Amino acid sequence: MNTITDSTKAATILAAGIVLSALIGAYAFYSVRALDNTLSVTGSAKQAVEADAAKWTVSVSRSGYEDGIPDLQARVAHDVAAVVAFYKAAHISDEDINTGPISVDQEYSPDANAPRRYTARQQVTVQSNDVHLIEKLSKDIGGLAQRGILVSANPPEYYVTTLPSLRVSLIGAAITDAKARATEIAKSTDQSVGALKSAAGGVVQVLAQNSVEVADYGSYDTSTIKKEVMVTARAVFLLR
Repeated sequence: MNTITDSTKAATILAAGIVLSALIGAYAFYSVRALDNTLSVTGSAKQAVEADAAKWTVSVSRSGYEDGIPDLQARVAHDVAAVVAFYKAAHISDEDINTGPISVDQEYSPDANAPRRYTARQQVTVQSNDVHLIEKLSKDIGGLAQRGILVSANPPEYYVTTLPSLRVSLIGAAITDAKARATEIAKSTDQSVGALKSAAGGVVQVLAQNSVEVADYGSYDTSTIKKEVMVTARAVFLLR
């Protein structure tokens, strides 16, 4: 009799365990589905802009032998003065012109017994908010070569100083775009988009017009005046 009672108790406990496990499993499944009832979408926004600041660096150099280094430095200083005068003639102010120190470097020669030659070099950097003037000067500076002034010019760099505030406004537009995409996706599952659960802004891409050279870590084109600024945002929406 006790054996039957014990068996009945064991069966009851086992059955109760199975039911409880099923209930726990059902609750866990429901919780996961409830927590997963969201849709994550990436949106983007783009705006055409013009650079409003420019930076341009040119380098003046002269080469000669070791005993002529003082003369090289004097000639470089003379050439730099001509470059500065070129800028001032275009109404670039003194505070926007920066001249670096003169550097003197020995030139490499495979012949250890050859007379040592050196290059004296000095850089001149100009910064201006008149980006079109800098663009014009970069095309005109070649005229200095006709006067025997050796100038090596880097391409001008063009920047957008309003980028921080522009990024904020574009993030809002990117989230709006993300919601529009989420709405279309939700329609295919007979659901609708609810409240915004979370959002995060992505990297900023400053691109040349019509460029598609985006990068995961962001990009910043400095070669053109006319640009496009693109921002992405990832948004998570509740579904209903």
